Formats: sequence, C-alpha cells, structure tokens
Amino acid sequence: MNLSYWEYKSWLANIDYTIVGSGIVGLTCALHLKQRFPKANILILEKGALPQGASTKNAGFACFGSMSELLSDLKSHSEEEVVELVKIRAEGLRQLRCLLGDKAINFQPFGGHELFPQQGDLYEHCLTKIEYLNSLLQPIFKDKVFSFVPNRFGFGNVKEQLGFNAFEGQIHTGNMMKALLHEVHACGISILNQIHVINYIQCCDSVKIETNAFTFSSTHLLIATNGFASELGVSEVMPARNQVLITKPIQNLKIKGTFHLEQGYYYFRNIDNRILLGGGRHLDSKGETTTELRSTPLIQKALEDLLKKTILPEVDVDIEYSWSGILGLHSQKKPILKQIDSTVFCGVGLGGMGVALGSLVGQRLAQLVD
Repeated sequence: MNLSYWEYKSWLANIDYTIVGSGIVGLTCALHLKQRFPKANILILEKGALPQGASTKNAGFACFGSMSELLSDLKSHSEEEVVELVKIRAEGLRQLRCLLGDKAINFQPFGGHELFPQQGDLYEHCLTKIEYLNSLLQPIFKDKVFSFVPNRFGFGNVKEQLGFNAFEGQIHTGNMMKALLHEVHACGISILNQIHVINYIQCCDSVKIETNAFTFSSTHLLIATNGFASELGVSEVMPARNQVLITKPIQNLKIKGTFHLEQGYYYFRNIDNRILLGGGRHLDSKGETTTELRSTPLIQKALEDLLKKTILPEVDVDIEYSWSGILGLHSQKKPILKQIDSTVFCGVGLGGMGVALGSLVGQRLAQLVD
C-alpha cells in the first residue's frame, strides 16, 4: 500500500497494542485494555469488511450447553472441568449483558430446549442422569437447571418430552456486535478492516507485523482470531465450519426459545417469525475442518430435511438466506489463554460458545498483558 506520511502517523505509528480480530473477544479485549491503560494507542485489525469467523454469523444463543452435550463432555473431561466450563460460560453471559445491557442486545430469557430422536436411547440416558446434572450445577445457579416439558410445539419424529433449561436465552447477534463496535469507537480505539495479518516477528522490545497491505511495529500483539488462530501459529486450534440457513417469514410461528438436537450438533430458533437452523458439521467432520466460508449441498440438504420433517413437519417453508461461520476447537473445551512470546498473547479456542465466553475471554486476554 502506498501510505502517505499522514496515514502512517495517524494510524500506524506508536501503537501500544495491536489486536488481530474484531469479534467479541477482540473488541472486549480492546475495551478492557483501554480501561487499564487509558493513554494507550490501541489498533484492531480485521481481515473482513465485517467481523469474520463466528461473531456476526452465530445463531444468537445465550447458552452454556444441553443435557446431552454436557453428558458427552463428561466422557472426556472430569466433573470439575465440566462444572468449571459451565461456570465460565455463565459468567461470560452475565458479563456480556452487564457490559452492553439487555436492551442493546435484545436479550430474551425464553429458556433452552432439547429434542430427543424417537430412535436410540439418548432420552432415557438423559432421564436417568438429570438429577446428577442438576446436583453438579446447583452450586452455580442455586436452583434446578434441567427439567422435562411436553412437546407442545408440534415437532415430528421426536420424543414427546423435551429437555428444558430455564437459565438460557437468546440475543440479536447483529445488535450485539454493533453495540460493541459503538463502545470501542467511543473510546477512541481504531479499527482497520480488510487487513489480513500474514505474519509477525518478535523483536527486542516490539513486534513487527506483516499484513496484506502494510508492515508496521507494535509494542504488543494480541491474537483474537479464534477459528483462524492456526494461521498465526496457534497450532492447537482447529477450524470448524458451521453452516446456517434461515427461512422466509412464517405465519403464526409459535416456536419460542432456543433448541438443540444431537448433543448440540443441530440448533434452531425463531427470529423475526423465521426459523434459523444450523449445524450438521458432524456429517462431514473432515470437510468441515476448514476456514472456507461457504455452504455445501450435503449439509444444506440435511438441514432442510430436518426443517421439513422434524421442526415444521406440516408447514410449507422456503429458504431465504444461508451462510457459514468458523468456530475454533481444540482437544479441551476450555479456551486457550496464554502468552506466546514476550509481547505476544492469544485468547482463542472458544469451542462454539463464543457468545457465552467471548466477553470473559476478552477481559482475561487483556489481563495477561503487563
């Protein structure tokens, strides 16, 4: 890029903290850095015209996990680890609501539901474990979390009982991100879009940052790109594409709340009298381990079949939008917060729980810096 003296001095000189990624983590991190260091010069770099990845592409679930998902986690995590995961997710949601306010993000505490297929023993397994899960989570919520309620929504090909979690809710993803961006701009923090960080080199007392448009130096570098973190050397994080579709408006749509199926691999909700439905990456785990933002016929067909056979079995519906987002997964579901080099840090690997975890991870990433 052919930068003028004015451009360089105004946007790229004397940068104290450079944050890669303008999603929930990156923006929240910037706000907390500004609180800690009011005179600091903070720059956020975003490779998309809008925040890429998952922050503007998620389903807007303010949730911490369904019964079957938590039971699945207990197979690879200890009880203490699973309880800690739920605790930090719940704390992250509280922090997000406190930071922006419920009105700004259109938070609605309608609860979360889980559908159980007629075939298989998943329902019976959750039925036998519900008291156990409630006892595990009671210290966090001071009340019973999970229960069963009748299938009053007319779902097809599922058990007549749904799992229910009264502590979950939903938000408007776009409003949340616009509110975060408003807070960041109000603090005088700069954001440069369509700037792709290609590499960085640790120097004695600074970091040399190479982008698709220019090269500059910053005192600190903070990586908040989640699903794209492996591109900057955080090899523990694996990208995972999640595909989403949304219908045209549906008359008299009575579905209210958030809904999960198959240990959280499918999810749907009502937004503006439309059904938003996403997931299905387990159908092609290898193919969905990618940072390519596109939809595939295999998973789109599975989503459409689920919509027409299970969610709205007696309603003619048309699809109006489809898109995909990129999650950041790793072997454990706890986010990766660490110092990579003397002045390089990362907060990534949110495991599909970015709405719940993003603000907390952003705060903790800012706290890593001296």
